Amino acid sequence: MGRKKKTETLLKEREKAEKELETIENILKEKKQEIEFDKATEELQNIIREDLMDQLHEQEKFGKYFEDLVEDYVYNVGLKRKLQNDIDINGIRYKATTGNGYTTFKPNESIVNLHKTNAQMLKILSDLNLKEPDANPDNGAGDGGDDLGDGLL
Repeated sequence: MGRKKKTETLLKEREKAEKELETIENILKEKKQEIEFDKATEELQNIIREDLMDQLHEQEKFGKYFEDLVEDYVYNVGLKRKLQNDIDINGIRYKATTGNGYTTFKPNESIVNLHKTNAQMLKILSDLNLKEPDANPDNGAGDGGDDLGDGLL
């Protein structure tokens, strides 16, 4: 009977270890996705920053004031992507547990914040007298157009 008990104990420990390994693998997968998301966001931000700075230089607008506004815009690009990602993951409403144990659904605040972020981004563009940047990473390659990003189709 002692051998049977040891076998049962070992099987339970194996199950527990497999569950823990699965949890670790899921965490690593999520972290990898997060790193890829952050990298893609940074690449997009760099493309947009360059485009906005090019537009400013074409208008002969130079200086830290303009650079700071562009950086504000670029920051908001990253924030916007994070808010959109949160909405994609959690939806318009999410399940929450109240202090007394009841389950309720709450509106996702990322939706309101997304609207505010978009409004701020449009205001910055308006203040700088710029048009929306061409965030297409291929810069129009293969379409026969130039690299000015004039947005004409």
